[in-house]
Amino acid sequence: MQGSARMSLFSKLFGGGSKQADPGPDPVEYEGFVIHPTPVKQSGGYRIGARIEKEIGGEVKDYELIRADVVSDADEAAQMSVRKAEQMIREQGEKLFD
Repeated sequence: MQGSARMSLFSKLFGGGSKQADPGPDPVEYEGFVIHPTPVKQSGGYRIGARIEKEIGGEVKDYELIRADVVSDADEAAQMSVRKAEQMIREQGEKLFD
């Protein structure tokens, strides 16, 4: 096996190569906050999760939201992640970052 063919085989076997990572769902702006849905793939579906950001006093603050909820569909998980983050923002606002 030639060097480049061997390298190609190893790249395919071990995940190397030029595949670009999936950037995930688009961020959503809500009441001055930015919500980045980050559902986590796991056995049985996707765990609800999001990163909530807001610039306060020139500094970007962030909060990681992780829920025990698991849903089977990735798009549904992203939508639920946004809804849960919006609920946290309504309930706590900037206190999320304390």
